[in-house]
Amino acid sequence: MWKTVTLLIFTLLVVPVMTVYMDVAPDDTQWALLKSTYTVCLVFIGLVFIVSAITGNYSQVDKLWSILPVVYAWMAYVQVPGPRVVLIAVLITLWGVRLTLNFARRGGYSLKIWSGEEDYRWSILRAKPEFQAPWKWILFNLFFISFYQMSLIWMMTVPIVRTANTGSLGLADYILAALAVGLLIMETVADQQQWDFQKEKYRLKDEGKLSGTKYEKGFAHEGLWGLSRHPNYFAEQSFWVVIYLFSVAATGTWANWSIAGCLLLVLLFKGSSDFSEKISAEKYPEYEEYQKKVPRFIPFTKF
Repeated sequence: MWKTVTLLIFTLLVVPVMTVYMDVAPDDTQWALLKSTYTVCLVFIGLVFIVSAITGNYSQVDKLWSILPVVYAWMAYVQVPGPRVVLIAVLITLWGVRLTLNFARRGGYSLKIWSGEEDYRWSILRAKPEFQAPWKWILFNLFFISFYQMSLIWMMTVPIVRTANTGSLGLADYILAALAVGLLIMETVADQQQWDFQKEKYRLKDEGKLSGTKYEKGFAHEGLWGLSRHPNYFAEQSFWVVIYLFSVAATGTWANWSIAGCLLLVLLFKGSSDFSEKISAEKYPEYEEYQKKVPRFIPFTKF
């Protein structure tokens, strides 16, 4: 885990600096937009840390994950309106609405905004020996859960800043928009299949009829889940890579200074899936066989 955290922090600090030398520096308008959106981010970093520390619910970032990118996207449009900016903002809004609704039906939100269902992985992580000293968990909450993840949410939307003042739409933009919509559909289907599987599994379990059914395995393994162990993760990562590619289409520069967000997201999902798969393999006897037969992310590959 610590290797993953170190790699994430290294990427966060080094990649943006390196890519500045491969691209032109942000202009005054882009700098102003970066500063205004990150000021909002800093406010929420503080709020997330304080609320999670007081309540003991460390899924405060999860509540904002699908909301803040929409805020940043439309802040960009208000400050620097343009056809490419509005197209990206609309796509991010569609992504945000879909993910927010999915998170809400799982109990992620509550009338008491600081409560709601906590990601089960946080309690497992807190129980590990390296976090038994309270100060270690406080620092982890401050630097990784609050600062790093909230900054990542902001960095995922930075490509929209790079596209500011870059002219009209081209064929590449329309192709990327179609890809983004296709990935949103894929993620929606994957989440629905997972929802249906888990709902039916628990219904049969409550009725004592689980034995002998496909639900006895304990994990979704058909449909998109028969092609990828994490089809929702694959679509999510790919969506934000596509958002980055809009900046490539706008500038003609493959490695520009807005690339760090999608790279960090890919690394985060790699570490997150490592952790969740370890839990699944310990919990479900057939999961290791599933891992051997089905690729982690990309269908029809070994990856």
